[in-house]
Amino acid sequence: MQYFISHYNKEYELENFPDDLLIYDTTLRDGEQTPGVFFSLDEKLEIAKKLDQFKIHQIEAGFPIVSQKEKESVKTIANEGLNADILALARTKPEDIDAALDCDVDGIITFVGTSDIHLDHKMHITRQDAINLCETAVDYAKDHGLYVAFSAEDATRTDIEFLKRIYGKAQECGADRVHIADTTGAITPQGIDYMVRELVKDLDVMLALHCHNDFGLAVINSITGVLAGAKGISTTVNGIGERAGNASLEELIMAIKILYGKDYGFKTKYIKELSDLVSKASELPIPYNKPVVGNNVFRHESGIHVDAVIEEPLCYEPYLPELVGQKRQLVLGKHSGCRAVRAKLNECELDVTDDELIEIVRQVKKQREEGKYINDKVFREIVKNTKK
Repeated sequence: MQYFISHYNKEYELENFPDDLLIYDTTLRDGEQTPGVFFSLDEKLEIAKKLDQFKIHQIEAGFPIVSQKEKESVKTIANEGLNADILALARTKPEDIDAALDCDVDGIITFVGTSDIHLDHKMHITRQDAINLCETAVDYAKDHGLYVAFSAEDATRTDIEFLKRIYGKAQECGADRVHIADTTGAITPQGIDYMVRELVKDLDVMLALHCHNDFGLAVINSITGVLAGAKGISTTVNGIGERAGNASLEELIMAIKILYGKDYGFKTKYIKELSDLVSKASELPIPYNKPVVGNNVFRHESGIHVDAVIEEPLCYEPYLPELVGQKRQLVLGKHSGCRAVRAKLNECELDVTDDELIEIVRQVKKQREEGKYINDKVFREIVKNTKK
């Protein structure tokens, strides 16, 4: 048994997951927009290759119009021969789309702010102007043979009837999908459920979700949206991105696979490698308690917990660490008991008497409370001193 989850999870939800759900990753674009983050060409290419090994469906490789180096990076990834489709971000301007075309990408994501606050204070245009920009950009990109996704920026703070109009125009012009962008992470799961159900009533084009994590809801909003009828989700590795980041790739995939029971064939054993790669390139450390990839996710110290985990890991783990490329760690400290210490002794191939074991446990607790971390070196020293 590789996992053990709550029997209260609703089985009917599995039926609501589409067989053709599309996951597109924007680590190399939105992820790189994290303040202070910059990926070199080599780093971008390495991350793209690892995403492809993971079997991601689409990679948003960058924003070519930003700079010549960005353009070179996107072009290099597009010509690497990866199985994933390669997309580029483009504003609703012909020069942006031309820059993407020069990179040999499979498609673009083009966008317009649609909320009144964006129209009035960022773009200084009317709603009709926004519809016209959408029409011009989608027409131009489709005329040049590109896969086109149209994103309504700040969609979750946009009037629903206007969204239907602008998405309808994108659909009419041949867009392959449209995006709900929760640009400020300002919607609840109940809100996204309502939005998606309303929109799919009137749209035939694929609807996808680009959720930000300002309130920690990006993953559940994405899942809720799919259960309501969306068929695409945007993610980033480690959930990086502007402000609080985006829907975390590893959390989303494992929640869908384990909790909802829908396996889309992603190679989850590469998750930890992918996470570490992005962490190193972005210079953003992974929090120890980060779900799925954090260092503490499969570490156990409490004596009661360790005793159970030694006998049956699923007592305190919902799934086995090997599923995501992790390893279980038994940590010695003030909460450790005889069974945990005995397991560590066996691991180190050390043999002690029962009386010595009790003393080793006492010394482990004492030294940890004195502020010393019980690594292998310290543990071996404790055992050596006990056996004198």
